[in-house]
Amino acid sequence: MSFFCLLGNNLLYFMRIVEECQLADNGDNLNHKQVDTMNSNSGKWQMVVAMTLSGTIGLFVMASGQPAINVVLLRCLIGGLSLLAVLYWQGGWKDLNVRQVKWLVLGAAALIINWLCLFSAYRLSSISIATVVYHVQPFFLLILLAITQKDGQIWRKLPFLLLAFAGVVFSSGINIQHAFLMESDGHMNQAMAGAGLALLAALLYAFATLATRKLQGIAPAQIAGLQLLTGAVVLAPMADLSGWNWHWQSWGSLLLLGFVHTGLMYKLMYDAFQKLPAVSIATLSFIYPLVALLVDVWFFSTVLSAVQLLGMAMILIAMLANQRDWNLTMLMRTLNLKTESNDENS
Repeated sequence: MSFFCLLGNNLLYFMRIVEECQLADNGDNLNHKQVDTMNSNSGKWQMVVAMTLSGTIGLFVMASGQPAINVVLLRCLIGGLSLLAVLYWQGGWKDLNVRQVKWLVLGAAALIINWLCLFSAYRLSSISIATVVYHVQPFFLLILLAITQKDGQIWRKLPFLLLAFAGVVFSSGINIQHAFLMESDGHMNQAMAGAGLALLAALLYAFATLATRKLQGIAPAQIAGLQLLTGAVVLAPMADLSGWNWHWQSWGSLLLLGFVHTGLMYKLMYDAFQKLPAVSIATLSFIYPLVALLVDVWFFSTVLSAVQLLGMAMILIAMLANQRDWNLTMLMRTLNLKTESNDENS
């Protein structure tokens, strides 16, 4: 219950972040460089808050006591309606042209199938295995953007993304060799099938991110709201509400998941997608598994091993490298200068 109180106390803070980030869009009296800097800074904070919220979703899913498909359906329904209601109240709705509708529909389809694949992966393998495999999505995003934008500079940060991914593997605490053992008859076991679905989900999420970046000039609330309502329509026939739990904890968890972890989170995340470069989006995405692990430690008394602590440190170093715009060439040059300086002093 302490987490419910903590989140409630911080809601006003999150909303102030949204308002401050929106001010960055009003750059009439600023030059383009200042506006770009403000957008980048606000986008980073939006992504940090969004990924922090993502890392706490599992806690409320468990508290709701509902099947995953029901939770996703209500997240889509509550989050989508709340986003569009706020958008209508603010007067921010824009009519879409044919090209924008195509990207919106493609993004919605990718997002919905991504959810279905990921939750199926949880069932076939485990949350740990699926989470580790799913976090190859930053690499898929970089590959898609490198192909579509023909930008070779994207690959400069690849080593630090690999460092962050290795950190996810270490911090998860799973035994990779044991998890993917083959069955005696030579067929792939369920863990491998689940990993394949998680890999497909990662690719679809990267495509959904790319589709959102194509919708410049459209309010993030409009994009996310329409995609979430599309998801609700698709998932409604699959949900089973016959065994519904009407306990206040269940409803409280679902309302928070809908309004905060979907409505607010997707508003922040989609806004950040339109402001940040691909490498920043990819690197900041690793905040999600880091926060999820901290939730396990804080609320479920999980004891971390030395390897898991090392993994967390690797994720933090990778994010710091992105924030400071490090690259291997710069680091090697710095190390060489230090070595030469020491040689001269000796």
